[in-house]
Amino acid sequence: MYQREISCCFTGHRPSRLPWKEREEDERCLALKAELDRRIRAIYDRGYRHFMCGMALGCDLYFCEAVLALREEHPDVRVEAAIPCQSQPDRWSPGHQARYRALLDRCDWETLVQRHYDPGCMVRRNRYMVDHASLVLSVFDGTSGGTMGTLAYALGEGIETDIIDLNQYL
Repeated sequence: MYQREISCCFTGHRPSRLPWKEREEDERCLALKAELDRRIRAIYDRGYRHFMCGMALGCDLYFCEAVLALREEHPDVRVEAAIPCQSQPDRWSPGHQARYRALLDRCDWETLVQRHYDPGCMVRRNRYMVDHASLVLSVFDGTSGGTMGTLAYALGEGIETDIIDLNQYL
């Protein structure tokens, strides 16, 4: 495990909350991915080497892909998949499941927060990441939900946050 001081985790919205939904070729999505890449590189330049991702559809997977791309240039980067439960991708489309598994195969390690799904497992996954990070990078639109809860928890714990305002991509 990496030290908390050089660990960054991510929280962000799923496709249903994104203006482009699942159309990743949309120019707004491409712009967000470019901004994520820019922020991740800046975080790396600050000395962060351990990046944790909750592996949900949407922004989580964008983050994971960007960090894995950074690792191609900087082999000292480590990527941890924080998985809320074993069944996380079971209801996803075959294409989404394949993407998820391909990304998992490239991560340095997986942390399974719990074996079976229950209504609190996503929150426990988010808290695990915050509890092991000194920085939370987020894509957030200001509305209530899991991302807001994770950011509120991080702020309550005194963890630094870096928020990309999703509203600028409307």
